Amino acid sequence: MAEKLVEIKNLKQHFHTARGTVKAVDGVSFDIYKGETLGLVGESGCGKSTTGRSIIRLYDATDGEVLYKGESVHGKKSRQKMLEFNRQMQMIFQDPYASLNPRMTVLDIIAEGIDIHGLAKSKQARKERVYQLLETVGLNKEHANRYPHEFSGGQRQRIGIARALAVEPDFIIADEPISALDVSIQAQVVNLMKELQEEKGLTYLFIAHDLSMVKYISDRIGVMYFGKLVELAPANELYENPLHPYTKSLLSAIPLPDPDYERNRKRMKYDPSVHKGTNTEFREVKPGHFVSCTEEEFKELQAKQ
Repeated sequence: MAEKLVEIKNLKQHFHTARGTVKAVDGVSFDIYKGETLGLVGESGCGKSTTGRSIIRLYDATDGEVLYKGESVHGKKSRQKMLEFNRQMQMIFQDPYASLNPRMTVLDIIAEGIDIHGLAKSKQARKERVYQLLETVGLNKEHANRYPHEFSGGQRQRIGIARALAVEPDFIIADEPISALDVSIQAQVVNLMKELQEEKGLTYLFIAHDLSMVKYISDRIGVMYFGKLVELAPANELYENPLHPYTKSLLSAIPLPDPDYERNRKRMKYDPSVHKGTNTEFREVKPGHFVSCTEEEFKELQAKQ
């Protein structure tokens, strides 16, 4: 049985605005196992990025619990405990342009975590560590003294990955790490992430809205809709046997490089009013395949499996 690295239990993240309360994340529960990649997908505004930021404590959760290696992430912690937690859990941000300080050299950007956690015994050791990280992500040591504006989007994202790796984390949350990049560069970054995972035994939460890329990198995929998790299953199972109508609508929108298929492709639309006011729960229809459904739908789905 795989070891649970992260456990999310009934996580809620509500924001209070002048117009009322926005339930960005509204009672989400799932586990992430050591060494796997869990993909989290859904359209913009569904709460997937907020979920990632709440897990890593960039937001304090409104309610629910996040456990990392069996310990609660939220709640009061000593400075030492917070430092240790921050070292083990890192984030790669969506925008490689905004997430790097334009006034710092690449050397100092990558070394920031090394300095905070005291991981280098001398200036030379610090420099050598940064050079090694640059090489790991496909750049070279000549890049260390340059500034972020001198790099392309793909190179900046590699710098962001090097920064995340600098403190030798176990778990990385990748928040739409390829959405700001050209299609030709996206595959390079995803392949780099896969290679690093195999080399270093990393665990990823990979947040994205591109389902085809998520399938390529993920072991399991969770689908979010308006702050709730509506389906969770192994990647191939989700694609071949989607159960929730929202998942079906997302999959029906994926284009394929086949003119005949595209000519006849029927786009499914999800009607949320179908479930409005009904008592839906997140239920396991078959081993490892969970879906948000009513008791009646649950029985129907089980009968079809």
